[in-house]
Amino acid sequence: MKIKERIAEYGAKSLINKELISLLTGIDIEKLPNSLKELRESADTMEITDLQKNKINALFEVSGRICKERIDTDKISSPDDAAMLVMEEMRYLQKEHFKILLLDTKNNVKKVVEISVGSLNSSIVHPREVFKEAVINSCSSIILVHNHPSGESEPSHEDIVLTNRLDECGKLMGIRVLDHIIIGDGIYFSFKEEGLI
Repeated sequence: MKIKERIAEYGAKSLINKELISLLTGIDIEKLPNSLKELRESADTMEITDLQKNKINALFEVSGRICKERIDTDKISSPDDAAMLVMEEMRYLQKEHFKILLLDTKNNVKKVVEISVGSLNSSIVHPREVFKEAVINSCSSIILVHNHPSGESEPSHEDIVLTNRLDECGKLMGIRVLDHIIIGDGIYFSFKEEGLI
């Protein structure tokens, strides 16, 4: 069944990423790489028209803006909510970025703050920088978020040690660390879901 026939019968959710990109840009599906990360990195060098390149760049820009707009209205009720809030913005970053979601008493996102930017596989995070932002913004809880440029989402030993350290600091200060989300390429790891926090 062709892409246009399938979307007409089953809706956009029935299509994989490559099919959606092909439908929106007019690019032959065989010319598209398998992952969105590869597409973002290779879009400007692909053998496609300038119009098609512009359409790809526009799609990534729109998806990033949608994610940013969601911050104003988002309420975090599950690890998936937190991960989806930052997924498009963080999954393609080439260095580790460590951020925190600042939450009010009803788990509404007040603000997303970047704490540090590290190297290809590590970032330096100090508890005082994390909790300074939480105190300034009068938050009752926070969610830790960082990305793995490798695309994998499994936590390293250092990730686990850091999470435990920040969790203990939060308990002393009366600011709960609800979760630590690690963003990979379209996947994520939640410390809360895995019972590690």
